[in-house]
Amino acid sequence: MAVLEIVTNPAPVLRTKARKVTDFGQELQDLIDNMVETMRAAPGVGLAAPQIDMPWQVIVVEFGDEQDEEIPQKLYSVVNPELVRFSQETEIGVEGCLSIPGFVGDVERPVSVTIKGQNRRGKPIRIKAQGWLARIFQHEIDHLEGILFIDKAEKVWPVEEEPAQVMPAD
Repeated sequence: MAVLEIVTNPAPVLRTKARKVTDFGQELQDLIDNMVETMRAAPGVGLAAPQIDMPWQVIVVEFGDEQDEEIPQKLYSVVNPELVRFSQETEIGVEGCLSIPGFVGDVERPVSVTIKGQNRRGKPIRIKAQGWLARIFQHEIDHLEGILFIDKAEKVWPVEEEPAQVMPAD
């Protein structure tokens, strides 16, 4: 496995609609493994194939808390994902993106969604998600349509850098 370079805005692949995956062979398996490693190294909670300059409909999402039994950490890899249902109820949340480093913004999204797609082996899957997990899936699926969070944000602002620790002089 390898940590891949994450492309940043304005890379053209980020504004291009990703292609549907039809071959579930070794190239796709390697891509998904590399995407997971890249997402974790970033660190992030989701990654779409266009973010590593691969215009395929593939996303990986990892969400949860290893110490919280109510929200156990779970890794999802979804090929050809589609939002098939979403709640009328929406919520504004702060989002950031590995492809837009240094900025965050307020984005309004449905609170719950249902996603259908395929697993890494091509078998159909259906995922119901709510709260932050639903937000992550929507953000990553937007990438496959060439949409960035800044396109939907009500307000975008730079992330405030944490002040550097000053080492005492000897």
